[in-house]
Amino acid sequence: MRAVQVTEFGGPEVLENVELPEPQAAAGQVLIEVDHAGINYADTHQAENTYLAPSRLPLVPGGEVVGRAADGRRVVALLGSGGYAERAMAEQAMAFEVPDGVDDLTALSFIVQGTTAWLLLRRNAHMAPGESVVVHAAAGGVGSIAVQLAKAWGAGRVIATASSAEKRKLALELGADVAVDSRADDMTKALREANNGDQVDIVLDMTGGPVTDQSINALAPFGRLAFYGMASRQQPKPVQLGNLLRHSATISGMWLPHVFTLPGNVYGTALAELFDLALSGKIGAVPGGEYGLSEARKAHEALRSRATVGKLILDPRR
Repeated sequence: MRAVQVTEFGGPEVLENVELPEPQAAAGQVLIEVDHAGINYADTHQAENTYLAPSRLPLVPGGEVVGRAADGRRVVALLGSGGYAERAMAEQAMAFEVPDGVDDLTALSFIVQGTTAWLLLRRNAHMAPGESVVVHAAAGGVGSIAVQLAKAWGAGRVIATASSAEKRKLALELGADVAVDSRADDMTKALREANNGDQVDIVLDMTGGPVTDQSINALAPFGRLAFYGMASRQQPKPVQLGNLLRHSATISGMWLPHVFTLPGNVYGTALAELFDLALSGKIGAVPGGEYGLSEARKAHEALRSRATVGKLILDPRR
């Protein structure tokens, strides 16, 4: 089968198109004929071995696919790796049926990025109706869904940040009340101005560096910042616990795999609610571009340049 493989860690240049043996399903696994694979920013970290979970070589990147199981079911699945290929293996418990009316783009937008947005707002930030919510990288995969969810769940004011006029326009179209240039010299000041001079209740942040530092300073008493990535590849300053006490602030982190350690089926609940919201027209996926397997390098270059919006997907048939 055709696949993309990494045999040495690095940037987009290490992604190679190869022919590999087809994976064989063992007990408890399902072989999926891949219609589309999702591309996530985490894939760029996986390829350079800077992800939270260490990578092993040789590696076929890709943590999500949608396609047909051997029994004919249309499923979207989470994988440890192996998604950038014509066929992929998933644990049966990690393969979820896709409802009629939900297309491949939407299914792939929700399996990681949608559930991440859901968890950030529900479990990390515990968003209440009427609260102000800042969504950094609001035109991206997680951000574009988080903006829509915050509005659907009654946020008082959604403040989006993005790096270009086009991205800020998209965030407004998705329901944000105001959009801020993510390159602002003083993000604390910019966020407060966007919130009519007031401090903000919630910040969803995957940027890192000074943006995180200044976003913490913009929090209102009992404000919460949920940290779920570091696209800038810059560490924020260490958080002083005394300052959290002084400002009654909460800083939390979220890595999606930990949802499977929770009691009950929290992940399944999140995915089902997202599908229902999509079928009712309340939220939707934002297309970010479709690439062939032979264009995987190009897709990673676009992601790392932070020039993309919405959800990027791979078509293994080209």
